[in-house]
This record gives sequence, structure tokens and C-alpha cells, in this order.
Amino acid sequence: MPEPVKKTVSAFTKKPKTTEVTAGNTAVFEAETEKSGIKVKWQRAGTEITDSEKYVIKTEGNKHSLTINNVGKEDDVTYAVIAGSSKVKFELKVKEPEKSETVTPAEAAPAPAASESPAPLAESSQNTEVSSAETHPEEPVDPIGLFVARPQDGEVTVGGNITFTAKVAGESLLKKPSVKWFKGKWMDLGSKVGKHLQLHDSYDRNTKVYTFEMEIIEANMTFAGGYRCEVSTKDKFDSSNFSLTVNEAPVSGDLDIRAAFRRTTEGHDDGAEFNFSSLLKKRDSFLRPSNRGEGKSESQSDVDVWDILRKAPPTEYEKIAFQYGITDLRGMLKRLKRIKKEEKKSTAFLKKLDPAYQVDKGQKIKLMVEVANPDADVKWLKNGQEIQVSGSKYIFEAVGNKRILTINHCSLADDAAYECVVGDEKSFTELFVKEPPILITHPLEDQMVMVGERVEFECEVSEEGATVKWEKDGIELTREETFKYRFKKDGKKQYLIINESTKEDSGHYTVKTNGGVSVAELIVQEKKLEVYQSIADLTVKARDQAVFKCEVSDENVKGIWLKNGKEVIPDERIKISHIGRIHKLTIEDVTPEDEADYSFIPQGFAYNLSAKLQFLEVKIDFVPREEPPKIHLDCLGQSPDTIVVVAGNKLRLDVPVSGDPTPTVIWQKVNKRNDLLRNSDDSMTPSENSSDLNTDNKLLFESEGRVRVEMHEDHCVFIIEGAEKEDEGVYRVILKNPVGEDKADITVKVIDVPDPPEAPTISNIGEDYCTVQWQPPKYDGGQPVLGYILERKKKKSYRWMRLNFDLLKELTYEAKRMIEGVVYEMRIYAVNSIGMSRPSPASQPFMPIAPPSEPTHFTVEDVSDSTVSLKWRPPERIGAGGLDGYMVEYCKDGSTEWIPALPGLTERTSALVKDLVTGDKLYFRIKAVNLAGESAAATIKEPVTVQEILQRPKFWLPRHLRQTLVKKVGETINIVIPFQGKPRPKITWLKDGQTLDSKDVGIRNSSTDTILFIRKAELHHSGAYEVTLQIENMSDKVAITIQIIDKPGPPQNIKLVDVWGFNAALEWSPPQDDGNAQILGYTIQKADKKTMEWYTVFDHYRRTNCIVSDLIMGNDYFFRIFSENLCGLSETAATTKNPAHIQKTGTTYKPPCYKEHDFSEGPKFTHPLVTRSVIAGYKTTLSCAVRGIPKPKIFWFKNKMDLSGDAKYRMFSKQGVLTLEIRKPTPFDGGIYTCKAVNECGEAEIECRLDVRAPQ
Repeated sequence: MPEPVKKTVSAFTKKPKTTEVTAGNTAVFEAETEKSGIKVKWQRAGTEITDSEKYVIKTEGNKHSLTINNVGKEDDVTYAVIAGSSKVKFELKVKEPEKSETVTPAEAAPAPAASESPAPLAESSQNTEVSSAETHPEEPVDPIGLFVARPQDGEVTVGGNITFTAKVAGESLLKKPSVKWFKGKWMDLGSKVGKHLQLHDSYDRNTKVYTFEMEIIEANMTFAGGYRCEVSTKDKFDSSNFSLTVNEAPVSGDLDIRAAFRRTTEGHDDGAEFNFSSLLKKRDSFLRPSNRGEGKSESQSDVDVWDILRKAPPTEYEKIAFQYGITDLRGMLKRLKRIKKEEKKSTAFLKKLDPAYQVDKGQKIKLMVEVANPDADVKWLKNGQEIQVSGSKYIFEAVGNKRILTINHCSLADDAAYECVVGDEKSFTELFVKEPPILITHPLEDQMVMVGERVEFECEVSEEGATVKWEKDGIELTREETFKYRFKKDGKKQYLIINESTKEDSGHYTVKTNGGVSVAELIVQEKKLEVYQSIADLTVKARDQAVFKCEVSDENVKGIWLKNGKEVIPDERIKISHIGRIHKLTIEDVTPEDEADYSFIPQGFAYNLSAKLQFLEVKIDFVPREEPPKIHLDCLGQSPDTIVVVAGNKLRLDVPVSGDPTPTVIWQKVNKRNDLLRNSDDSMTPSENSSDLNTDNKLLFESEGRVRVEMHEDHCVFIIEGAEKEDEGVYRVILKNPVGEDKADITVKVIDVPDPPEAPTISNIGEDYCTVQWQPPKYDGGQPVLGYILERKKKKSYRWMRLNFDLLKELTYEAKRMIEGVVYEMRIYAVNSIGMSRPSPASQPFMPIAPPSEPTHFTVEDVSDSTVSLKWRPPERIGAGGLDGYMVEYCKDGSTEWIPALPGLTERTSALVKDLVTGDKLYFRIKAVNLAGESAAATIKEPVTVQEILQRPKFWLPRHLRQTLVKKVGETINIVIPFQGKPRPKITWLKDGQTLDSKDVGIRNSSTDTILFIRKAELHHSGAYEVTLQIENMSDKVAITIQIIDKPGPPQNIKLVDVWGFNAALEWSPPQDDGNAQILGYTIQKADKKTMEWYTVFDHYRRTNCIVSDLIMGNDYFFRIFSENLCGLSETAATTKNPAHIQKTGTTYKPPCYKEHDFSEGPKFTHPLVTRSVIAGYKTTLSCAVRGIPKPKIFWFKNKMDLSGDAKYRMFSKQGVLTLEIRKPTPFDGGIYTCKAVNECGEAEIECRLDVRAPQ
């Protein structure tokens, strides 16, 4: 992995901060640089500022200042100061001068924590400083990495969306850089694009900057964790780590009113506006999941994209494709076009197939239709071809009207279009087969090889023939022209083969599937050959055996034997063997011609192991009779000769002797007291031979077996087959004949490989390293230990990997390059000049883990007289050890003792430290703790004074409470009003000037809000409520009007005024009880006396008299009337007592003579236009009501200009209610709107003002 990119060092020692100034005053920003003489530029909204009367720029040494005179609302923008490659952004907040309130010093002081704290969201622009390489696209200079802007840590609530942005300078790049997004260490998010994840990129040709975005949609708790963005070009690489925190949603579906009323940007004062649009969006986001959850379980996350596309208008297709990650939109629309064809009313089908089905691979699915004729025959088609019965793949069923096609063991071949045909009618559907994720059942294993050796990585997946992706150090491997990498599949096993490895092949190799990742390390070492045992010079006699033997470190190394520089050719007498690490040259029946220099040369190494073979000729001289015995050894003296033999080898000791008569030879092994054990001559006893012999000595006389003695005329041979440790000691040979005796001592030393050391111990475990310690072996094999070899393996693996090729001289070693979170074991070998010992027992299993990094954004949230509230964010790096909790401590100013602030660890990211002494100055620090220990401490630099901060009381009244709150009888009233104020204020509620009854109304107060709760609203709860906030002599109050409404009573005094022809005239009076709401109209119904079935004649009728027409002659009719308000229709209706009889034709009827009444009247507005203030971009309506006879003609004007021909405006008129709809207004649409009504009796007009505000 590449080393992390270092951050650019800022050129500023003092940075300007966001400042709030009242309009008309002067604003001063100051900055200091590290060195004097640095050129500093000031910018306003991205444009450089020049010195003028408005802007005064001063420079004194390393101090720089910008003064803005006569600040106005137009100066409320973002400013920046640039020095070299560093750029600091800040803002000027301009507020209107307050007329009635006096700002206390506590309120006027700027809050540095609000201006300097980093933004919580990934896309926030409130970072106070970034280098020009990070946020200044005009000068994309990054001397270290590739990023112009790195993705920042983010925080989101469950169900919310968040976007991470990375920007890369493209000025020096020949082609578009490659960008990958990862979760954790290895999970590539490129294959996870879909409903919850979208990746976007763009290129700005003006600034030459590439922008890459990762959008997370509808986040859930599993999305939290560490992420990484990697960008690479042909010769550069850069990466950036960031983390995502996902907060749980509120327990219930209620909206958190306090969270909704938080300010949209940090650093605003008390007078800043709230973003009520965000409140509506949050309300929708809370309500939407609850509505979906009524029909499905909460775990149901599948979305029917076909259904969404079918119902959506064509203009929304691109948006839906972007939201749900649809890549083949054109293909889906072609299928959708066939699905969306309007079908005629089917006569053959009662229920057709759904537009699309989805099934997992290997599962079965049923396609079902319902036909109108139970005896109808159906045909099933697949891609236009009729499906035939074949085995158990397809099953056709007919149950009553239902026709079912069952497809068993679905495969990708079943992903097709299906049709059910009944006669001439067809029902069409699409079947999509979804492949299950492929899991890695047997992971890769680490390997260590020599240069040139073959490497084979093997893993096993859950499905045969699955497609996998191989990567080396994050770069995908492909088949190159040289065929360096070879990919092989064998059933469920996947192989990566490197035929001839090189040093460049070292690294981490990764195999990825759509359901898992496995990583292994390959270490390629240069070939180094160690000689554990070299060949030695030999001296042999005629017809004896000569054996040259050597041992090297690599059992796979071959070699050749040379005799005087010429290669030795094996035959019946000369044999060459190679077993493991041991190479042997054996010469039987040695002759004088075999005397020469012999060499062994390992293939591929510059080694030459040489030794000499000497032929010993036995010369027999004339010996006179009666010669005393004589032992002919090269060195005879007081100190015994020492012969060294390697354990397991054959020891053959030829001792020439002489004497006449032939002497008797006795071989004895001498103990530490130089005593003999037994005699070889049966005729002798220990007391007869020598005074220094006793029964504690061991006599050697066997002629067969592992240790034996062979007697010859002129010499004797002492042989030990396969020397062992017990054979070591002093051997004495004694010659005796009648003339005299001779003796000699020969010391035999047996050397061997060392004993295996004890199991090593592991200590000082870190993220990817540990310290291994061990003790020397109890027995070194008779030779000093030259060093040690260390091996490592994963706990669940069987492959041991060597960690060193040069022998370790010390008894400790720091092992590195391990993978965090993987369990390892260690073992050790001891090496001396003979060879390598057996391996030691494995160490105790251990896991490389490291403490987390320090917590971030550690700040003080609140302070009282005895408590301090702290908050922080999780560490940037947690690691495989997880996170056990946080340890909070504090220290008094002037002291060095840190005291725990909480008992034990806390898992939350906030803490309330209680029982503090008022007035103390305390430092606070926090550490993250996991299995590996404690992290570095995050400390608050300045001491915190434990003292309550006085804050003026002020209500933050929600918008919907600023107008009358209307509720129905029986509904629950829950009014939450946030406020501010310290210390905790006193809250008083009044209704119509009277104290509230606690039994009837519930009041709950907290430190940040007050709640009025009524479980079941009644009519008497209507009225004006007033809540007062009191802190000492400061107070604030707000008034709330609540209107409780109920269904109205029935109309009164209903009368059947007249009946004539086919008509009946009715009159009535308004209801006595209007339900505390305006009567919106009446519903008039009629019923024939014979059937008494009621039919509605008029609804929403506003007048108190009406004429019912189109009655049937000869019938009698009753009439009833319901009254209606906001709650609905009245429970009961007023009914006429007597029926209205409609006389038949032929009956003479003399109509009464009525004086004609003139109902004409001029236009009159019954409901005025209301002045409004709206947000730009949202549809807006203006409404009023007018009456007049005859019906007046309506005209709408804006600023006296007629709006009739403007397509942006739509006018509606329904039963006297006039509405003007303005589509997506802009600030230009603000002004005076006039509605004018004209008829033949006169005219009337009414006007209002509309203000359109830009969104915050």
C-alpha cells in the first residue's frame, strides 16, 4: 500500500473568523502569517478585492487586515484570504439593527466554537481552512498528492441520504484518472451500485478539475464505518480515508421538532431565520416509511421498479433511472412499452400475469392466471416458443379457473419473456432470475518463494465455474501478452498461477467475488543457499569404502560431483545420491586410482565444496621375532586423540598394530575415572591385567552389531554404525603379548543438530507487527548455535512461511507485514554447523491489533454551575480490535493529576460530568479503548470554567403555531415550543388570562422546550393560550390560539314552501350549533315515499332555500337536509314532516300570482385576498370569494397589468371561490395582485401583496 499523503502545512498562524455585524457598522478581519513579506490576497465571493474607500487593506510585517466600511446586506457573502498555497474562508453575517431589544454582552460576543468547529456533513462548506490544493479549483496545485478536495467525515440519520465528494486536479493529467471507492480495507463499492449507492463523476473544463461523488441513499445502520477513496494515474497514486456515522432514527414516527428547528448553517445569531422547508422535508421523511410499513414488514427492502416506471410520466424516467441505478434504461423502456399498451377489457382472462417476476437462481416460481371459462385450454410460450412438457422442469396445473405454470430449479436460461395464450388473447410477463452471491469457502494462504519458483494461489468458492476477480495491491490482474498470470478454474476451486516469480511479484493478492473477499501475501526472496555441512577430507585403505557427504539449506537444489575438475560418472562402484538436503558420493573398494580432489557444485549457485581423498598403503616390514606390541598412531601422548563424528554417520577407526608374537587387542570405553568395564579376552580377569582396571569399565569385543571390533593380522578396526550421543567418550586400545604391552586413548566426540527450542513468546503486539522472544535450546548438539530461523502461519492454515533467510543472532525479532485481525502462530528453529533442529512448539495464537486513533471533534457542549456536557465523534481509525468504549478524565488547572470523570467506560459519544465545584477551571480529555489498549488522548486546549452562562430567554415559535391551530373534538393536542435561556427559566401557561387546570391539560417542561398536551380535545379547550418565559428580570412570551371544532347540528325550521309542476321549494334556518366552525354548506336529499331510498340533490349548497326539480309526477317525496363544516356533515338531518305530492298531468292547476322579485345584485367580495410571503420555486395560490347576480366576470391583474394571456398563471372559479395559481414563482413575481369582478349591476375589486423570497 502507498504511504499516506501528508497534509499541506498552513501559512497562517492566525486566521480570520466568521463575524456578525449590524448593518451600517464596520467589519474588521485580521490574519497573521508565519513570515513577513508574504504577498496576501483578499477575495469576496471568489473575486479579488482592491483597496478602496469601501475596502481598506493594510499590511504591517506579518500582520494583515481587511476593513469593510458601512456594511450593507449585499456584503453578507463568503470571503477568503490567500497566502502562497494556503487559503482560509470566512463569512460576514449582516443583521438588521434591532429597535426594541438591547443586546447584552453575552449575546454580542461571537462564539468561536461555532465558527471554528468543522462541519458535520461531508458536503458542508463551513471548514474554516483548506489548502489551495484542496478547495481552490482556480489553482489546482497539489505538490504531494492528486486530490484537490478530499472527502470529509459524514453523519446521517437512518433513512437519510448523504454524498461524499472528491476533487482531482486534471491540469497535468493526459487522461481521466481512475477512482475507486472502498468500505473498510478491501470491499470495492464499484460492484455495489444500485438502490442504496450511486457513483457519479464530472469534469469542469474551465477549472480543469475532475469531480467524483459517492451518494448513499436511504442509509441504514450497517453503512456506518470507515471508507477510502483511491485515485490513480499512470505514475501517481493517492488515497484518502473518511468515516460515516449513521444515527438511529427516533423511536416513534413523530417529528423531532427541536431537531427540525435547528439552524440551517452554523454561526448564526439568535435572529437568524429557520429553514421551515427543511422541517417539511423531515416531516415527509418521517411519515413516508411508516406509510410503507403498513402493508409490508420493515425488513422488506425490494422496490418494484417496473411498477414505478409504469406509473411515472416520461419526464421522470431519467430521474428514476438515476435514483435506482438503472443502467439499461433504453432496454427497460422497450419492454415497458409493450407492458404499457392499453389493454381492452379482457373476455378470456379474469386476472392476468403481473408485468414482471423475480426469482433467485435455483429456486422455483409459479406463474398464475385466472380465466373466465373454466374449461378453456391455455398455451404457455417462452420467448415466442411453446413450452413442452419435459421431465420435472415445467409443471402445468389447472385448478378451477386458475392456470398455473411452475418452473423448477430456475437458471439464467429461464430469464426470458413468457406468455399465456387463451384463444386470441395473450397475457405477457417478464421473468428475471437473480444470481445468489458467491461466497469464498476456503480463503487464500500466504506464500514465500524464491526467485524463479512457481507460485500457485488457491481458493474455493461456493459455486462451480463462478467468475472471480484477482487483484494485486488493489490493481486488477489480466491476461497479458507474456502470459505472466494464468487463471484456472477446477470446479469450485479458483487458481492464480505465476510460472516464474520475480521480486516485483511480492505484495498482497486479493480474490474478490460479489459476496466475499480473501487476501494473502506473497514474499519473493533472492535465492540464498546455506551450507549446513561441508564435505571433509578422507584417508582410507585399499578395498575400503569412502563416503563424501554434504548438507545444504534447500532440498530442491541439485548439483554435480567433480574429480580433479572432471564430472564424476556413477557406475557399479561409484554411487551418487540426493535425499532431501543431503548429497552423497560413495566409492566402494577404494583403489589407488581413486586418490584425488573431489568437489560438489550446487546448480545455480557460486559454491564449490572440496575435499581430498588419500589412499593409505599398508607396508609390511620384516619384524624380528619377540617384538613387543606397538600401536602405530600419528599422535600418541598424554592428551588423547579426538575424533569428531556427526550423529547418524558411520565411524570407522583403523589402528595399525605390530608385535611378535601377534598381540592381543583389547578395546575398552573409559568412564570419567578412566576405569575399564570389561575385558575382551575370556582368559583374563580385571585383577590379572592391570591395577587401573575395575568392573566399572565397559569392554568392547562384539564382532557384529552397531558398535563392533574387527581384528586383522596387522591392524584392528573399531566401527560405530549410526553414531549417537551415548557413543561419545574416551576409548582405550590395549595391545598385549608376552614381550610387553602398549595402549592408547582415543576421544570420540559426537556432534548433532541442536534440540528444538521452547515455544516462543509473543509481546508488543501492534497493528501489523509483534515482537517474538525465545530461549536457546537446552542442548546445542555439541556445536555452538549459529542462529535461528523463524516461521509464521495463519491459525487455520497448514502452510508455514519463513520470515528470515539470514540467520537471526539475537533472541528477539520484530515480525512485520501481518494483516490486522488475522490470528497467527510462530515457531523457531535453531541452527548450528551440523544443521537445523526440529521446529519448536507453536506459540500461543495471537492477533495483530492496534489501539484506535484518538476521538475527533472533542468539544464542550454546555456548562452549568456543577456540570459540564461534552460531545465528540468516533475515531477515524478503529481497526480490527473494535471499540470497547471511551474514558473521560479531567484535570484541575495547575495540577497534573487526571481524575476519571465517569465510572468505567462509556459507549456513547457524549457525556455529562456531574458534581463539579463551581468556579473550578478544568481541562478535559478523552481516550478510545479497545483490546489493544488506549488511544492517544483528545484534549480541550483551554480550561473550562464551571459556571452557568447567562442567556436571554427567547421562544422559537414554530410557523404552524403562528396562526390558529384547528383540531377536531377527540383528537390529541401536542404542542412543542422550543426556547433558549440559561439558567433554566420559569415557564408559565395561561388560557384567556386564567391558570390552566393540571387535571385537564398536561404541561411538561425541559431545559430546551415546553409541551402542552391534551389527550382528548373538547370544545371548551378552544381559546387563547399564553406562555411566558422568565429569567430574573428578563422574559419572553408568545400567544397561541386553539380552535376545537365538532360536527354541526342539523338545520332548523325546514319548510316545504311550495310545490308546482315537477318542482318543490324548500326553506330552512341555519343550525343552532355550528360546531365552533363556519358552516360551509348544506346537503339536500330526496326520497320517494314508496321506497324511502335517499338520493342527493345538492351538496355543498350555501343558501338556506332551494328548488328541487325533475320530480316524477304522481309520487310523494320527503326531503332532508344535512349541515356541513370543516368536520363534515351533521350527525342527523332535518326532515320535512309532510311529503310533497306531484300531481299528474290533466289536473287543472292555477298557479298563484307572485310578484316577480329582482335578484340582481352587484359583485361583492365575501372573503378578501390575504397578503402572503412565499419561497421561490414552490407553487403558490391566491384565493378569495365573490358573489353577484348575474355571475360576474373575473379579471386578475399584477401591478395593474392584465394576467389573462400569461401561461404562467391559471385562474379557477368554483361556486364563487376564485383562485389564482402561480407556477414556481421567482422573486420577479412579487408585487400587488388585484382581483376585479364585473357584471351589469356594477363592479368590485380587491388586492393583496405577494412577497417571494429566495430559498435559504
